[in-house]
Amino acid sequence: MSTKKVIRVIVGPKGETRVETKGFSGGECREASRFIEQALGQPVEEQLTAEFFQTRATEQQQIKQSQ
Repeated sequence: MSTKKVIRVIVGPKGETRVETKGFSGGECREASRFIEQALGQPVEEQLTAEFFQTRATEQQQIKQSQ
């Protein structure tokens, strides 16, 4: 069963925006949401989720095992 991939854009009451991704592997989330972030302008902050780091650790482990 594949995980559903979601990009959510949240607009606050003062016009501030936040982009959240779900279901992407590692840096894939940055690739998928890049066009939205570019349209919104310069980012003020980036907060990476545990999902991002967990996937990255798995990828690094796979690379080490294949060497």
